Parts: sequence; structure tokens; C-alpha cells
Amino acid sequence: MARQANTFFLEQWLMTNSGGLSQTVSGHSSSSTSASSSLSARAIIQAWSELRDSLQNKSVHPNILQPLKTLFNSQASLHVADPQAKLLLSILSSQSFDLPSESHPILLRLLYIWVRKSVRPSTVLIESVMDVLSRVFSTEFGLKKTAPFLAEGVLLLGAISSVPPVSESSKIVCLELLCQLLEEDYRLVRSWEEIIPEVLAGIGYALSSSVDVHFVKILDSLLGIWGKEDGPSNTVPTALMILHLVEWVVSGLIKSRAFKKIQAFSQGTLGTPKPNYVPFALVMVAAGVLRATRSADSGQGLENVSTLRISAENQIVSVAQNLITKTKGLANSNNEESKILVESCIWEYCRDVYSGHRQVAMVLRSRKDDLLVALEKIAESAFLMVVVFALAVTKHRLNSNFSQEMQREKSVQILVTFSCLEYFRRIRLPEYMDTIRRVVACVQENESACISFVESIPSYIDLTTWQDFSSKQKMEYEWSKDEVQTSRMLFYVRVIPTCVERLPAPMFRRVVTPTMFLYMGHPNEKVAQASHSMFVAFISSGKDSDDERVLLKEQLVFYYMQRSLEGYPGITPFEGMASGVAALVRHLPAGSPATFYCINSLVDKTNKLCSDAPTLNADEWKNWQGELEPCKKILQLLLRLISLVDIQVLPVLMKSLAQVTVQLPKAGQNMVLNELYAQVAESDDVTRKPTLVSWLQSLSYLCSQAESEVVLSKRRDSRESPASPGATESLKWDKINARL
Repeated sequence: MARQANTFFLEQWLMTNSGGLSQTVSGHSSSSTSASSSLSARAIIQAWSELRDSLQNKSVHPNILQPLKTLFNSQASLHVADPQAKLLLSILSSQSFDLPSESHPILLRLLYIWVRKSVRPSTVLIESVMDVLSRVFSTEFGLKKTAPFLAEGVLLLGAISSVPPVSESSKIVCLELLCQLLEEDYRLVRSWEEIIPEVLAGIGYALSSSVDVHFVKILDSLLGIWGKEDGPSNTVPTALMILHLVEWVVSGLIKSRAFKKIQAFSQGTLGTPKPNYVPFALVMVAAGVLRATRSADSGQGLENVSTLRISAENQIVSVAQNLITKTKGLANSNNEESKILVESCIWEYCRDVYSGHRQVAMVLRSRKDDLLVALEKIAESAFLMVVVFALAVTKHRLNSNFSQEMQREKSVQILVTFSCLEYFRRIRLPEYMDTIRRVVACVQENESACISFVESIPSYIDLTTWQDFSSKQKMEYEWSKDEVQTSRMLFYVRVIPTCVERLPAPMFRRVVTPTMFLYMGHPNEKVAQASHSMFVAFISSGKDSDDERVLLKEQLVFYYMQRSLEGYPGITPFEGMASGVAALVRHLPAGSPATFYCINSLVDKTNKLCSDAPTLNADEWKNWQGELEPCKKILQLLLRLISLVDIQVLPVLMKSLAQVTVQLPKAGQNMVLNELYAQVAESDDVTRKPTLVSWLQSLSYLCSQAESEVVLSKRRDSRESPASPGATESLKWDKINARL
């Protein structure tokens, strides 16, 4: 759940999470005002002084709006204490002078700041606030009816109703006035939709009040205002604010164990909706409930929370079915043919979301457009809806009442659908995992289902070139920066290993291999790692008797080693490459040329990495950090292979390791020898252990001889001509290699 971080004001929290802006009563964005207005303490003190003088003189200062705006514009840092609140109340209630209409909403906002920021606001003072507000709203509001006054009034009334020490009678008065304002003057919201955050925040405070009176009526205002002809319009930021508002309210109810209110909330919003409740609001409410219940502790009324979550899921499914029923004119949301049509529409909708958002993201991401953030947040709610719907389909379809063919077809459709929405999966959902487990289990049992799923992968050409959706659109395209497409392919790369056993070798070669090798070079380590894991899954799959599969495995190794090592270090994740190498030496036929190629490639890479850092001192070689770390990792991988390669390959591996080791500085040699000692000592392989012991003794001797050769060579070099050292060095290594 998104948290209210360092803010006292719910309306600002809603705007932050929705990407929307609010036009405040001063005519400036409250989010930008709080960030940009940094007024001096002297200006604030002067503003309070001018207000105090106006009250004492019982006459309105000509520029009274100026000190009010000064205080309003400093609300981010402003603290209103009880004495200042009394001053504001006196001005608001005074009948000695007539205040400008613009001053009313500012006075209400300053009182709201007092209520929200005070640790312990005076209950006596709050009671007097209620007396003043009752008079103001019953008389002056009728004469000076404005949208900002409505917004600030709802905000202040809701805030007071949520203060714990306030008496129940005062809270009831607050809620009655709030309901009256919403019922009579909701049209003002349409005329000035920038006040929506304040109105929603006031409703949120009211719903979190400790009293139950008017709870259902306030819920009706929250859901019913959008369906009225003269009500506010439906926008993406508004939808997101409703979602986060419900998340905030329900989370609070769960934490306070207000189970009676939770039941009332469920019945009022997730039960049988009223005709004037628009679908977008119902879906946002359900999505907000799902987010709140997901983050709830297991001890906080588990049964009530579980019931609430199920009701939210049912609400999403119901809205989806009703929308499609109206769109397609289906006579019966229970007829099997209608259900199939509904499912098809949902799957098609997801493909459209993927295609459309991919285009939008590529265009807007370079501009860092706030609209993209808002669109992605609303798409998260679409993801919730589709997951709940897909789970309902699996429960209905994947059982003995339907043919195996039908079950496999639906499973593949759901997997393809989830791949399209993978980019929007920003949250953990048990419903998602339940659905995945069910459909994957169905697909991996059948070869035709596996083939059908794999064939839905976009082609290599589609992945690497931008499809010109508009003939006028010209843009440079980098496949690795296409985050929407990358998320989809990551889904495939993770799921395919679960069914690779059933996948014929020609299909893997033609469809999967290009994608696998492409995404091994992706700069995102998570994506590259998953591609290596898919290679491991294929190398480990099948039976040794499947000649076609074995041949393909050997063929893939050559390009796999090239692709992996050319990106290491940097792009290729070492653990991914290490798992791939370990898999191929285990599962390729004994003495396979591909295994020899793998070892030679690793040795060449090790020599190159170690030779690239020749100027490091002994301590740096001893620690093997920084530039030497990639070299050390490759060396350790070679050492690990001693216990994995078959006996036919072992002699070549031992010789190659020895050649690498004796050329290392003393600190590097010691590291290799120590690891070899430990590995051989722990080995219980009676076949290769005697050979390894003898080899290790020889290698230790050669390392000591190499060190002696170096010392003698340096002494000779100091007495010989400058042209001699190269020849001497060459002669030294010729002798050592001859011994190897």
C-alpha cells in the first residue's frame, strides 16, 4: 500500500499518487505552492498581526486578503496554534464587518491546517468551530456559493469528524453538514473540477470517523456523483484518486478493527450496485479494496478481510461481464456461448492494452510526461481486473466438465494474456499465482499446447524493429529500451522452461533460440539471467536417445559461449553463465567437441582478463577485487568444472588450468592452489581423485619452479642487454610448458 509519507493532508497524498494537480482557492496549484512558496517567518508574523489589528478595529482592512493569502501560501510550513485558530474563528463569525467572498475558503483552509497539524486541538475550541460553521453554512454559503468554499467546507468538516477527542454529537453535526453540502451543491464540482481532490479527501476523513451515522449516505455520495448528468466528468487522475482513497479508508478500518463499518462498506459498494453507480468508480473501489486487503496483517480479522477481498474480486468480474453484455447485446452474462464471447473480449482487450501502451510509452517516456505515470497507474487496476477474471475462468473451465482440448486452449489464452499485462504487474497477488499454477500445469502436460503457447512469441524481426503503426511516425528504435515489450518477453522466458520437455527440438530452434540469445544481451540483469536459465532448462531436458535434441544442444553451445563471454563482464550475469556452463558439461555426451570448445573459450577469456591488469601490486592480486574480480570468477568456474566434466575431457581441463595458473603472480597461484587443495580433499570420487592428487602435486611444484625461474631471470636481466629479457622470458615459459 502507498503510504502517507511526511504529509498531514490527505488531498495532497491523493494528488501525489494520481499524478493530478489541484487548483486551490488562491488560483495556484497546491502541490506547486507548497514546494515553491518559502515565505519568511517575519512575513507570517506580520500577516497574523494585520489580521489581529483588523479584528480589534472592527473594520476590514482594505487589503485583508493579502495577509490571508500570505498565510495560505505558506501552508507547507505553517503551524496554526489554538490562539491563531481563535482569531480565525472570530474573523469568520464577526458580524461587525463584511468579509470579501474570497476570504471564506482561505479561512476554512487555515482552520483545516489547525485541525490536521495540531497534536491535541482544543475540544472546547472545536465545539465552538462547529457553532460557527453551522451558522456560516446555513446563511452565508447560500449567498456566496462558490466551488472553493464547497471544497474547503467539505475538507474541514471531514477532518473535524475524524478527530478522536471530538464529541460524538459534534461529529454527527459535521457529517450532517457534509452530506447536505454534497447533496445540494455537487454541481459546483463539475464547474470547477480542480477541487475534486479536496472533496474526495473530505469524504475520506468522514468515512474514517468513529461514528457510524451517515456512513452509507457518504458512500453513496462517493459513488453516485459521477453518474449524474450534471456531475463531474470521469478522468484518469480522478479514477486513481478514488482507488487510493478507498485503499486509505479500508486500510484504516482494518487496522482499527471496525468490522461493522467494513461490512457496511462491503454492502454499500461491493454488493448489488445502484443504477447510478458508474462502472469506472465501481472498478476503482474494488481495486482499492484489493490493495488494502493485500497489505493487511493476517491477525487483523482474517475472516472479515478475506470476505471483503472475495467481494471485491466478484465486483470486478461482475462489472466486466456487464460491460461486455451491454456492448455485445448478449441476452444471457449464464449462456455458455455468451461466456466464451465475454472471455474473448477480455483477451482481445489485453492485447489492445499491450499494443497501445507500448506505443504510448515509447513516445512519452523520452519526454518524462506525467500522463504516462497516470496511465500506468490506471493500467495496474486493469491488471487486477484481468487477474480476477482469469482466475474465475480457470475455476470454471479447468475441470472434468470440459474437454481436455478446451482446457488447454483456455490455459494458453490466459498465458498469452498475462504476457501482455506483465508490464503492469507491480504488486504481488495470490490470485495471479494461483491462476499461473493452474494453467501452466495444464499446458505442460501436452505437446500441442506447449507448441501453441511458444508460437505466440513475437518473431525476432518484430522484437528488434519498430512496427510503424502510423505511416507518418518516424522514430529511432532500440529494442532493449522497449520496457513494455521486454516485460512481455520476460514472462515467456520464465514460463517456457516449465514446458520445455514437451517442446520438439525443431520448434525450440526455430522460435525460442533467437529470442533466448537476443535477451541474453539485454542490459537488465534480471532479463539476461532468465535467458540463461532457459538455456539451462533446454540443455537439461530430454532423453539421451533423442539424437535430434542432443545435436541441437551441441550446436547451441558454440554460440552460447560466444554470446556469453563477449558480454562478460558487463552485460552477462556471471551466475547465469556459470549455471549454463555447468549444465552443458553435465548433459552433453561424454567427450563432446562442444565441451572442449567451452573449456578453451573460458581459458582464453581468463587469460585476457588477467592480462588486462598487469600493473596491479601484490596486495591487489591477493584480494582479487576490482579489475581482477571477473578473472577470479572465471578461474573459480574452471576449478568447479574439475568435478563435473567427464573423464575424457578432464585431462585437457587439467592441462589448461595448469597453464593458466603458472602464469599468475604468486598471490593468484596461491589462491588457485588453496581452492584446489580444498576441493580435492573433499572429493569422494574414487575414479578421478588419484589423478587429481598427482596433478595437484605437480602443479604445486611447477608454480614454485616458475617463481624460481622468475627470480633467476630478473637477476640475469640486470646483467644482460635490453634485447635479451624477451628471449629469456620466452625460454622460461617454454620449459614450464614442456613440463606440463
